Amino acid sequence: MTPKTVIAALGRALLTAVLVLAFALNIWVKGPSAAIAAPVCRTTPDHEVCILSIKRSAKYHWQYRAAVSLDGIKRPVERYNCRRRVRIRRDGKTIPFQNNGAGDVICQLLE
Repeated sequence: MTPKTVIAALGRALLTAVLVLAFALNIWVKGPSAAIAAPVCRTTPDHEVCILSIKRSAKYHWQYRAAVSLDGIKRPVERYNCRRRVRIRRDGKTIPFQNNGAGDVICQLLE
């Protein structure tokens, strides 16, 4: 083997190692959800609920910020309080969970 081919092979191996490390670091920093792009969907007797994105509160572990799709209609990001069983819209309005709704799915899925 010539020195050029050895250097080229080492360069490719180093590049592969760096890319694998960067991907693993990205998952470690952002959490396992960074690697999952597909929404999680659950069918209840009344609705089809898909969790498009979700983030747990570090300070209040019973609260989640989530964007959901209810029967195919996307909702903006709202806070879901599993302790009080309410969702809080961006304007601050508090709405109780519906039976078999998005709040129930979020809180049961992530208990």
